[in-house]
Amino acid sequence: MTIKDIARLSGVSVSTVSRVLNNRPDVSEESRIRVLGVIENAKYIPNNTARNLVKTKSDAIGLVVRGVSNPFYVDIITAIEKKIEQAGYTMVMRQIASDADEIQCGAEMEREKRLLGIVFLGGCQNYTSERLKVLNVPFVCCSYSNKYGTLSDDEYSSVSIEDQEEAYRAVKMLLQNGHRRIAALVSGKEDGSISQLRYQGYLKALKDCGTEYDPSLVIESGSFSISDAYEAMVKQLDINSDFTALFAIADIMAIGAMRALHEHGRKVPEDCSIIAIDGVAVSEYINPMLSTLCQPVEELGKNSVSILLDMIEGRSGNIHQVLPTHFREGASLSKVN
Repeated sequence: MTIKDIARLSGVSVSTVSRVLNNRPDVSEESRIRVLGVIENAKYIPNNTARNLVKTKSDAIGLVVRGVSNPFYVDIITAIEKKIEQAGYTMVMRQIASDADEIQCGAEMEREKRLLGIVFLGGCQNYTSERLKVLNVPFVCCSYSNKYGTLSDDEYSSVSIEDQEEAYRAVKMLLQNGHRRIAALVSGKEDGSISQLRYQGYLKALKDCGTEYDPSLVIESGSFSISDAYEAMVKQLDINSDFTALFAIADIMAIGAMRALHEHGRKVPEDCSIIAIDGVAVSEYINPMLSTLCQPVEELGKNSVSILLDMIEGRSGNIHQVLPTHFREGASLSKVN
């Protein structure tokens, strides 16, 4: 779609469309709304490549980070930037909200910054070939894969842990410590994210160990944020606190839950054991230290860049890597009294 097409569909002039795209003030609100509506529906991507034509060659690699407040990404971003710079390239990063479209953002960056490739850190797990037609450069999904999409393995690259298996392992530890009333704190049960995968691992562990599933012990926070996790846990404790352990799908969510438990007079781990996944730095310094399965954050970042560079420089095609976690014992896990 061109600017002329947008003008025709919006019922305005080409110059008006141009002023809207450049965020000029000399446009009526009615015209601005019509133009932006057409752009949104068409997923139009402004072509700003001309601004960069003075460059003879691009050395830019994009990093799109989905979820601006997620502390889990901090060390991964550092590892990615270091690896890109060591290889003689320049990193261009954008952070977007957890409900934003990382593919659209990546496509815009590709054209504006003349990217050679993109690392998507965090993102949806339901890509389709049609959706990815806006991208013209190789990309790697870092920390997630495409479990719920329709892409074949040779259409994309990924570096991640095996989320369902790691969740299974975490819940199994609780079961081995004698817990049978195990709550699960998830972002969503069917949200097409790692939350759904880790929830499925929780269900599988209960089933394999012969423990009855109680849907009233599944707590959905709606996001991965510490505040939403805290609020969801408060509501749960007000309704049903009949559990001796909690599996939180992410460290930061576990920390929010621990505050809610403390405010309700429940001690960790004496009254409620907690285990999570991620290994964010702050979870090592809370009291008690969180027991968690730590992701290999440096390897996630470095390996993602290595795979992308191999594709950019013609050494290989798409590759998928699954990395192991390691258990940090912490002090939030104990046997049932």
